[in-house]
Amino acid sequence: MAVCIAVIAKENYPLYIRSIPAEQELKFHYTVHTSLDVVDEKVSAMGKALVDQRELYLGLLYPTEDYKVYGYVTNSKVKFVMVVDSSNTALRDNEIRSMFRKLHNSYTDVMCNPFYNPGDRIHSRAFDNMVTSMMVQVC
Repeated sequence: MAVCIAVIAKENYPLYIRSIPAEQELKFHYTVHTSLDVVDEKVSAMGKALVDQRELYLGLLYPTEDYKVYGYVTNSKVKFVMVVDSSNTALRDNEIRSMFRKLHNSYTDVMCNPFYNPGDRIHSRAFDNMVTSMMVQVC
């Protein structure tokens, strides 16, 4: 089960964070914040290895006792972080990858909105509904 989904700007400030349950939101903020160092390490390592630049999925960033943290980076250096309950063993890597693609497509729709200022927090009802459906779908 996805328990937290975050969209982080190029400058490493949150554009959107949604977590279930809401009582542990501070814990997930910390988890997302600490994962940014791992994202930066993986992105810089990919640049040195001359890996295919179209591969945006970073995979498992790090596991904890209760959760697994996955990452994804767009071409514009916006980062998506997903925290998944580690007790869910049925969730495969290709399913996580497709969830990130769905999240990226929805983020692109937000960016195409002429009333959205890039860099502002995301307050789109459609984006929020899509994230909520992803969190419920994985349960």
